[in-house]
Amino acid sequence: MAELTVVGCGTVVPEGDRAASSFHYRSASTGLLIDCGPGAVQALARLELPWGDLTDLAITHFHADHVGALPGLFFALTHGLATRRTTPLEVWGPVGTESLFRILAEALGEFMLDPGFPVRFREVAPGDRVRLGGGETLSVHKTPHTDESLAYRVDGSSGSFGYSGDTGPSETLGPFMRGVDVFVCECSLRDEEVGTNHLSPTSAAAIASAASPGALVVTHIYPHVRAAVPIGELIEAAGYRGRVVLAHEGLALPLGEAAD
Repeated sequence: MAELTVVGCGTVVPEGDRAASSFHYRSASTGLLIDCGPGAVQALARLELPWGDLTDLAITHFHADHVGALPGLFFALTHGLATRRTTPLEVWGPVGTESLFRILAEALGEFMLDPGFPVRFREVAPGDRVRLGGGETLSVHKTPHTDESLAYRVDGSSGSFGYSGDTGPSETLGPFMRGVDVFVCECSLRDEEVGTNHLSPTSAAAIASAASPGALVVTHIYPHVRAAVPIGELIEAAGYRGRVVLAHEGLALPLGEAAD
């Protein structure tokens, strides 16, 4: 059995009930954290997720609301465990990921590169397919957000999921995600507000329709939008006919069962 848990589903706007973007995947042999936005480390603890046992960390892009808690995570892995960790951590991310950690190390301390156990940086590019610690396949796709922005798909014997990261409208992202048990997709703004580097209900519906997942989990909704409009209903009105779930902290989705 594998499970995907929403650790943080917020945006750059601080909210008391949600951390910024972060998602935890756990299977028998893999502990994967994708993105680590502000508040994510405390949320991992609140949700009693095994943050000290991560085998893999994946980063979609370098905006602060997706990487802002990395120093806290690495400081906790260095000094916050009852038993000192020795197992390696694989860090996946776009070109520039290792440079980001080196810059953080210069500013904050060597624990960002040497937290007391091996850290292996694996920079990936669109089209790559790599193996995670437990054997699952991590596939990589380009998204129109920043120059380096990526989306990820994870496929394993216990199920599959995809995460859009931050993205604008894309004709290729839906086919890339086709058939996953869970598709976590951003939907930041209303149709009349959105530009080319984020999704709205109409563009999210188009991508999700092409993906046809077991469940569409909508994340990264700006708070003024979430308070004003029913995002799920707008996605359905835009033509998406599948199951829509709004992300919230602690939402746990068993993979392989999401369509039930």
